Amino acid sequence: MEYECIIYEKKDRIGLIQLNRPKVLNAMNRQLWIEMQDVLDRAKQDNDVKALIITGVGRAFSTGADLKDSKGRSIEDYRIYLESLQEASRKIIRFEKPTIAAINGYALGSGYELALACDIRIAAEEALIGSPEAKVTSSVTGGAFRLVQDLIGPGKAKELLFTAENITGIEAERIGLVNKAVPLEVLMDAAFDMAQKIVANSSFSLKVIKKGFLMAQGECSLEALMEYEIEGCLACVSTKEREQSLESFAQRNK
Repeated sequence: MEYECIIYEKKDRIGLIQLNRPKVLNAMNRQLWIEMQDVLDRAKQDNDVKALIITGVGRAFSTGADLKDSKGRSIEDYRIYLESLQEASRKIIRFEKPTIAAINGYALGSGYELALACDIRIAAEEALIGSPEAKVTSSVTGGAFRLVQDLIGPGKAKELLFTAENITGIEAERIGLVNKAVPLEVLMDAAFDMAQKIVANSSFSLKVIKKGFLMAQGECSLEALMEYEIEGCLACVSTKEREQSLESFAQRNK
């Protein structure tokens, strides 16, 4: 697929997805979500890619849904748009490889929800993050009702959604909404540094660990989760990569 709304490239086993509608602050239309699904499938199947970074071109990560695009849209067409958004969000949440959102500017509405769907969030200190849905008579998507509560608890999550106020990257770090906030000029360096630490590790282990997190977040009982932990650990230690890892560890510690 030729991409109109995103740019995709690879570097050092890291895939980089850039939202590329800077003239509208990377506002999201259906085409962007379709392309996002395609690039996620592509990166999933590429054994040379061990982690993904998602960011935006220009001044914004994404300001969310393109309201001009949605004006006059029928309910049926809106449902089709939302289904594309939700499917892309599912693919990110359940993506087998670690994902990092590098929030370079505005991250609002479904743009903010895209960042929530990633495993790790690094924000520019001056980035503005929030859910304006209540101001425009809308509601959240992308699994955000659960994802934001998992990060900051129900009380703070309700405050952000009910007030529809934006917070800075610095405040987002303080409340645990993002992993860290850094100056904008070093944002991508910080994201790639984090990704490089991740890709240095076992692909198989990363896949097993990420699936375990998803299970722990409510997709199964504690008993089923603990049984999975046994099987996942056994699967890891049975690989040839495990033998190589132990040998490397032994060499480093001689």
